[in-house]
Amino acid sequence: MSLSESIGKTNAKASEIGEKYLKTSYDYYKLKIFQQLSISISMVFKAIIIGGLLLMGLCFLGIALAFSIGKAMDSYMLGFVIVGGVFILLSVIALITRKHINNITVKALSEKFFD
Repeated sequence: MSLSESIGKTNAKASEIGEKYLKTSYDYYKLKIFQQLSISISMVFKAIIIGGLLLMGLCFLGIALAFSIGKAMDSYMLGFVIVGGVFILLSVIALITRKHINNITVKALSEKFFD
């Protein structure tokens, strides 16, 4: 066997190994993207369901609280104004602390995605 034949076989084997590596890497990244998409979609879906149910519960609790306060003050309108003011106050607090909320969210998501 000559030197050029030996080099040709070595190049063919290296090419084969390289192609196998590329295919394996492609399959790995394809699965990784599928995993990340699945996690993202399920998180969004869960957030919509849980958020919607919490919002409905909060609405009913707010209405019940407004009627209760209104009955105690003999003015249902005043009860609704007080509950509305509490919700506005909570919204302002959430607006002020939004950067902290964003940091917590990013940290939680990064732990989930980069494991």
